[in-house]
Amino acid sequence: MDVYTTDKIRNVVFLGHGSSGKTTLTEAMANLAGLTSRLGNVTDGKTVSDFDKEEIKRKFSISTAVVPIPWNKHKVNVLDAPGYFDFVGEAEEAAGAADAAVICLSAKDGVQVGTKKAWDLCEENNLPRMFVVTGMDYAETDYHAIVEELAGLYGTKVVPLMVPMGVGPDLKGYVSITKKAGFTYGAKGAVSACDVPGDLEDEVETYYNELMENVAESSEEFMEKFFGGEEFTDEEIAEAVGGNIAACDLVPVCFVSATELKGVSSLLNEIIDLMPSPAACKKCGKNDKTGEDFNADYDSSKEKSVYVWKTMVDPFIGKYSLIKVCSGTIKGEDVLYNAAKGNEARLGKVYVMTGNKPAEIAELCAGDIGALAKNDAETGETLSTKACPVIFEKTKVSTPYTYKRYKAVKKGDEDKIAQSLARLCAEDPTLRVEQDGANRQSLLYGMGEQHLDIVASKLKERYKTDIELVEPKVAFRETIRGTSDVQGRYKKQTGGHGQFGDVKMKFSPGDQSKAFEFEISVVGGTVPKNYYPAVEKGLAESVQKGPLAAYPVVGVKANLYDGSYHPVDSSEQAFKTATHMAFKEGFLKAGPILLEPIVTLKVTVPNDFTGDVMGDLNKRRGRVLGMDPGKPGTTVVVAEIPQMEIYGYGTTLRSMTGGAGDFSFEFTRYEQAPQDVQEKQIKARQELLESGEDD
Repeated sequence: MDVYTTDKIRNVVFLGHGSSGKTTLTEAMANLAGLTSRLGNVTDGKTVSDFDKEEIKRKFSISTAVVPIPWNKHKVNVLDAPGYFDFVGEAEEAAGAADAAVICLSAKDGVQVGTKKAWDLCEENNLPRMFVVTGMDYAETDYHAIVEELAGLYGTKVVPLMVPMGVGPDLKGYVSITKKAGFTYGAKGAVSACDVPGDLEDEVETYYNELMENVAESSEEFMEKFFGGEEFTDEEIAEAVGGNIAACDLVPVCFVSATELKGVSSLLNEIIDLMPSPAACKKCGKNDKTGEDFNADYDSSKEKSVYVWKTMVDPFIGKYSLIKVCSGTIKGEDVLYNAAKGNEARLGKVYVMTGNKPAEIAELCAGDIGALAKNDAETGETLSTKACPVIFEKTKVSTPYTYKRYKAVKKGDEDKIAQSLARLCAEDPTLRVEQDGANRQSLLYGMGEQHLDIVASKLKERYKTDIELVEPKVAFRETIRGTSDVQGRYKKQTGGHGQFGDVKMKFSPGDQSKAFEFEISVVGGTVPKNYYPAVEKGLAESVQKGPLAAYPVVGVKANLYDGSYHPVDSSEQAFKTATHMAFKEGFLKAGPILLEPIVTLKVTVPNDFTGDVMGDLNKRRGRVLGMDPGKPGTTVVVAEIPQMEIYGYGTTLRSMTGGAGDFSFEFTRYEQAPQDVQEKQIKARQELLESGEDD
């Protein structure tokens, strides 16, 4: 791969709904650029960017792939991001590394939920963007209706740059709005000039006038020229259109038929001509030594700095850190400093990735995207010089809220599973592993059930470890609401010294933020002071598994007020055992209850689905606290709901809202569970304990 200067680079992320043609378009570009000898397709599992076995098996993208397209003495770094919502973290990472976006939408399906989510992601990252309608060879294509719907959603800034000549399989070419000229398609995506068909002249003129109004608004000089009736030159139009796209004031619409290679070369030209190069973009970090701003701005003359925006870990090719050069020029012999870890290392070799295929390169200029092998930097970290240690802000990714319990299918694989999951978590920022010590379970968090299923499949395929995903145990707690006064007396006679411990204790409700509170009011030395720690230890052991359903105990106040001892047979162990006996009896006599965790749930949904969501929350024992306006056209429903009721909620919400709904939650407090829930949980726990399955 040749070395490209900053002004010759375009970093473009492909976004859109799942199966909207992103990977097929990437493949068409790679084929036109000569990276492949034949045009692969998703169905056959032979594309440059879908290289993972899971992607090939499932026939959709799971991870972002980088495909550098050499074109007209430029390099277009295509970041082919997944469209399915379970893999949104990949799209968020890619959007953070890109300088512009192409939002794909299929001619067959038009505007979908994923189209709108892609727009929102561009808005969050202030990314210049264009829409590309894919699959224009589809028989029932209505390009004009799609353009009108986009304009209805996002306003007059949405303007087509081309109009199709022909429909579906009869697509012969296009009319360029900026040039008011026709072009017909030839072999391998080549185009040749032709006259504008008479039936398209009025439509082209309408779109041209809309575009010229947008051009005129870019400067006072152009505004005066527009109202003076003067024509803009091609150079002025290109300059204004590119500037307005970079400022997010104009969003052009184009189209392609990637499988036929129609319009692909034109799209590449539009990306190069209209999308900003890194040289026109800003990038600011902090000097970790001085605390001052470091304006990298993709300037090759400044101190070296790179941002690690993604990590690839493969059992066969090893680990690669995907980087974007933010300043300076990066070479293999460079020694870079990781301010986050405080270590310094020589890079070794610098690569350019094409899918999962690395190619060594002499250097990477500012703004370019490449890869480093065997580097200990993690996703979101910065590499720079020790003299000028820079830290760039980490890309924000979505928080995972769907979770399941995982268990090793084969005993003894636990350590291997932990190591393998750590590698997967290094690749995927929306994957998280938690150990729930209170309930003795391992939890796997992801963006959806499909996400977690694919993780399990990757573990089996890549690392030869097998896990079972099951419904997690809910973190119930046990407490009391009454009082009791009991005696725990332990006496055991053996051949030699016996065992004797005797405690009298009162139990009452206490502070639920603590497991237990221990008070001593013994008078007259009936229980010697040296046995007080043993009684407290007995309580500490007892509250780990409550007598009601073996859940942890909270909010119990225990008062040791009397007892007795034997000068020979008494021991710490005997008093601990006596305390266990007293706690169990006293707890069960003091009105024991189960407490269930309550979370505050926030659900963001389109306004049309608010009623359905609230009805579903009521069925889940939720209490709606209020509704707040969200982004335009959406409502945020805030509710308190038992945690056990949100298991599987993500799948239900997507089904109800067509994938448009999002949710988040956080723990709020514990409160008493309803009687029927308590009875069901106690019975289920007893059955598990009796069978020995509660591990």
